Amino acid sequence: MTTATQTRVFVDKQSPKAFHALVATSEAVRTVAAEAGLDRRLVELVNLRVSQINGCAYCLDVHTRAAQRAGETAQRLGVLPAWRDTEVFTPRERAALALAEATTSPADRAAQDSAYELAREVLTEDEISAVIWVSITINAFNRVSILSKHPVHPSPAS
Repeated sequence: MTTATQTRVFVDKQSPKAFHALVATSEAVRTVAAEAGLDRRLVELVNLRVSQINGCAYCLDVHTRAAQRAGETAQRLGVLPAWRDTEVFTPRERAALALAEATTSPADRAAQDSAYELAREVLTEDEISAVIWVSITINAFNRVSILSKHPVHPSPAS
């Protein structure tokens, strides 16, 4: 009997040229984000929030560890799905998270307009563009991992 994992094609391995192009895009986006002044913690919060919305276990695993390495706290990581109901995120972070959610669900025009309005209050145009590009890129990686069913293995106790 085969499992769903066994019947999936790892599209990153099957089409390495396309995957390498996505990786190159990700590297360019990382540079754009840094040049716009987005710190690594904020970028990882965006990566995590988008991955939560999309339900990408693999990217959640990778970016939780990256956020921790960047200095993110357990409390903020724990409440990220309910960020609107907390006081632990700055106005810039809140604007970036709203914009990331709007980028992930672009059909919700009202949320998109609201996110843009909030972003314009606290983010520069370069920062807005960078947040959108980070969101677009992690959405693409989420789809690669979800459709390939990339496994998440237990990590050793820290």
